[in-house]
Amino acid sequence: MAGRIEDYALIGDMQTAALVCRDGTVDWLCLPRFDSHAIFAGLLGTEEHGFWRLGPAFPEGTQPPTANRRSYRGDSLILESEWDTPRGTVRVTDFMPPRDGAPQLIRIVEGVTGRVPMRSELRMRFSYGRVVPWVHRQDERTVAVAGPDSVWFDTSVETFGESLTTYADFTVAPGERIAFTISWQPSHKEPPPLPEPEQSLEATEDFWREWVGHCTYHGPYREAVIRSLITLKALTYAPTGGIVAAPTTSLPEDIGGVRNWDYRYTWLRDAAITLSSLLRTGYREEARAWREWLLRAVAGDPDNLQIMYGIAGERELGEAELDWLPGYENSAPVRVGNGAAHQLQLDVYGEVTEALHLGHMTGLARNDYASLLQLKLIRYLEKHWQEPDEGIWEVRGPRRHFVHSKVMAWVAVDRTIKLIESGDADGPLERWKELRDDIHRDVCEKGYDKERNTFTQSYGSKELDASLLIIPQVGFLPPDDKRVIGTVEAIQRELSTPDGFILRYPTDGEHAGVDGLPGDEGAFLACSFWMADDLAMIGRVDEARKLFEKLLSLRNDLGLLAEEWDPRLQRQVGNFPQAFSHVPLIDTALRLTASGAYGG
Repeated sequence: MAGRIEDYALIGDMQTAALVCRDGTVDWLCLPRFDSHAIFAGLLGTEEHGFWRLGPAFPEGTQPPTANRRSYRGDSLILESEWDTPRGTVRVTDFMPPRDGAPQLIRIVEGVTGRVPMRSELRMRFSYGRVVPWVHRQDERTVAVAGPDSVWFDTSVETFGESLTTYADFTVAPGERIAFTISWQPSHKEPPPLPEPEQSLEATEDFWREWVGHCTYHGPYREAVIRSLITLKALTYAPTGGIVAAPTTSLPEDIGGVRNWDYRYTWLRDAAITLSSLLRTGYREEARAWREWLLRAVAGDPDNLQIMYGIAGERELGEAELDWLPGYENSAPVRVGNGAAHQLQLDVYGEVTEALHLGHMTGLARNDYASLLQLKLIRYLEKHWQEPDEGIWEVRGPRRHFVHSKVMAWVAVDRTIKLIESGDADGPLERWKELRDDIHRDVCEKGYDKERNTFTQSYGSKELDASLLIIPQVGFLPPDDKRVIGTVEAIQRELSTPDGFILRYPTDGEHAGVDGLPGDEGAFLACSFWMADDLAMIGRVDEARKLFEKLLSLRNDLGLLAEEWDPRLQRQVGNFPQAFSHVPLIDTALRLTASGAYGG
């Protein structure tokens, strides 16, 4: 069985990523891209679906030992795990060097004390665990081939094959370093160059040291902010500037349930808010690259704007189920692709416009087509903002007039008015000011429950929705407005879990709820960070700080967060690590730092 979600570490090269468990097992890796087929899919099945374990040898029939200690090397994505055994102590360093050529996963075993017997077990299964590759020796190297893919395995120790698995048994002495590398290459091409593990390790460390050095945040939550920034950078697809929501698919929001989705794509919403956090902490190059990706993806037809695209801008992301995989802890189905790609989500126009506006405000070099795109998006909204949509949570039930969607449509118009007023674009200023007022009036009349003094999830509904917490954050209403305070208090009262975290919206157990799906889910971590933001904005700063620091305590030992927290099982759930959790962590840290609302 795979480990708990929080038992995993992330390593990656800004083109794909691997998850490494505490026992030294790589249970998830897609090659050569985030959205490629997995060669290790044990995370969503069993060992038969692919894994690579490297650690101290252990008796047959027993569980592999977990590392006594693990951490990232400084501010990097280089993982170091240490085991204390009866024979001595050993360290394994795992990383993926940023690359122009073949993707590599490098693992270096280092003896610390004593002489420790070690074992490497490599079971490659292509196409998400369904295809057993042809493994053979070529030019004194081991290669696994299946169709268009080949994976080359290089090490200095002797290997042998047994039960469709490649093994290496060896002993490591103090100061001795033994490297293992897998490299992907199209099967019709020449073999990839022989790896240079030590040089690659040095270059990878240099890369992260230089990148982190650009961070402009030096507040009290720097450790958490830096780790979140590194995680967001790791979710960036370097060749195009696209940003994945998470490097995994089908890690469940409800253990044993059906709420399992593929997040290895670029949601415009997630990418836009990610870029906002990067811009606010000094990272303009990523913002420039994403803006270029956006302009290519949207092309000349913003009327057909999708809510998400592939990492190179692909539009077709057809959803399918992999019925040979039982799912993480039997949470089926396992899905690849995402059928929500063609939903109407009007809030996306607001998030994209906000990101473009922030780039403009923080000195990103002017791009005339970006300004033209912004104007085209508003012309589309002008015609369609009054339509119902699927909303920020991508409901699979009927479309509704979601309040959050209307508020973000207002944001899109407001930021575009500011662009025109700055002199960097031309547009019908007075008409769009009237449009802005019309949307505002519509939301306040139809999306607000006067009796309960709270905004509601959608027009005419009684349900609450944590996305309403963004109302003061985007400037739709001031924080001291009684309707804002009433909404914050209502959400805190009706959507809080027993341990004080925030649900997205009500669910209905075995019955299909407002989202069209059966089952419940955990507390959505982004919403809990939004609550901390709002509490600080309405003057309850001590409460905001306590909630924020409680949220920080949910991170795993490496500072990583999944999408949700299950208050019943007391564990992380959902895809991992999740950009939509790490972005608001950064934003809340910045807000609390600016307000002085922190301990110590």
